[in-house]
Amino acid sequence: MSRCCRRSGVAAVAAVLALAATPLPAAAPAATASAGPPAVPSTPRFGFGKPATPQEIAGWDIDVRPDGTGLPRGRGSVAQGQRVYDEKCASCHGTFGESNDYMAIAGGVGTLAGDAPIRTTGSKLNHATTLWDYINRAMPFNAPKTLTVEEVYALTAYVLHLNDLLPADATLDRDALLALRLPNRDGFTQDHGFMTRSGRPDTRNVACMSNCAAEVRLSSEMPEHARDAHGNLAEQVRDVGPLAGAKTAAAAPARGSLPAAGPDGGELAKGNGCTACHGTASKIVGPSFREIGGRYAGAAGAEATLAAKVRSGGVGAWGQVPMPPQPQVKEADVTAIVRWILGGAR
Repeated sequence: MSRCCRRSGVAAVAAVLALAATPLPAAAPAATASAGPPAVPSTPRFGFGKPATPQEIAGWDIDVRPDGTGLPRGRGSVAQGQRVYDEKCASCHGTFGESNDYMAIAGGVGTLAGDAPIRTTGSKLNHATTLWDYINRAMPFNAPKTLTVEEVYALTAYVLHLNDLLPADATLDRDALLALRLPNRDGFTQDHGFMTRSGRPDTRNVACMSNCAAEVRLSSEMPEHARDAHGNLAEQVRDVGPLAGAKTAAAAPARGSLPAAGPDGGELAKGNGCTACHGTASKIVGPSFREIGGRYAGAAGAEATLAAKVRSGGVGAWGQVPMPPQPQVKEADVTAIVRWILGGAR
């Protein structure tokens, strides 16, 4: 997302909160000889909300721009960043930034203009402030916004070091970060196709000035196999404004078919975020569901053992990557997910 879009988003949040608390304009009184001032209604326009406070706006206004706007003072070294990275980042991004199933964050610097471009955090970014901003707002994946300013500076320094853009003894502060010039500083252009150096950009267009369509209708479609992939959108979007979520539920089963036996463990695993770290048949961060089922199937007390691991987390059973506890998952969901896993994750 561009910086201007983020700033606009902050303004939009504030505007919505303020609008929600704005009183309705009074209805025009009947014409009389002595019309007094209009009465102010006692209820807000939409019946909810309050004016946004400066503190609430500040909580959203965290974007950092290439010129340093929004970048706080602080400092952190490559060595400090390595300690934080090994503890909080390496499980997803790899020991040396090579990553697991996430985009690599190291390597490829200088390859984008060649015939075999390698797209990584180090090769693609054009400003170091973008790296600082993203780490600050979104990392670590399971606990964003928990890093201190100093930890963000240290991690930024370490990631840049992994890309050979900073020496091992370097320390970054606000001034040093803004002084950095990354190799792809001038690489963000509109002169090429998407993900390729050849071809016409797919975003280039000009406004129609003559013989234009009288009516433009925007629409989209969803293939049948994608229905219910994220539930019924019509039930997830509030019916406010001109657009509501489309009905994306799959067609009802034919009359006479057997009712569902219960909640589907695979869908519950997806809905509770389990698939961010576990694939059905392949390892992501942790083992696949079928690997887990294969190890525990037939073991005494397997269902209770796996349910306890879901709730309490653990480390060591499948290596040294820790699984965080998941106490927020409902008991019934845990049971359904575990039974689905033990049944072969089919």
